[in-house]
Amino acid sequence: MNAMQDELNQFERSLVWHLVPRTKHISVIGTKWVFRNKLDKDGTVTKNKARLVVQGYSQEEGIDYDETFAPDSRLEAIRFLIAFTAYMEFTLHQMDVKSTFFNGYLKEEVFVKQPPRFESKECPDHV
Repeated sequence: MNAMQDELNQFERSLVWHLVPRTKHISVIGTKWVFRNKLDKDGTVTKNKARLVVQGYSQEEGIDYDETFAPDSRLEAIRFLIAFTAYMEFTLHQMDVKSTFFNGYLKEEVFVKQPPRFESKECPDHV
């Protein structure tokens, strides 16, 4: 529960969404929780993580969206970065980012259901 609450607190701090009344003419995407345990080198659970994700499989191409974009990093790019850093004798630092959001504006409005087990008591039917 603490991991889920931490995730929602990140959303609130980043002003990612706000609740609005649900109307019949809008398409609403479901949400679900994905859980993961972080382990130490001995295999002992050190932290529980929870991520709220949308159920994109409920959308239809051409109706709900026109294009997709999934940023990722290729292993070759990471190898190149490490090799170049070593060659130039730079110092490379690792950073653990708890939560990231793309800095971009959507042209469309996207409506998602409230997170399971965290629905607003004042506005349970809002999205």
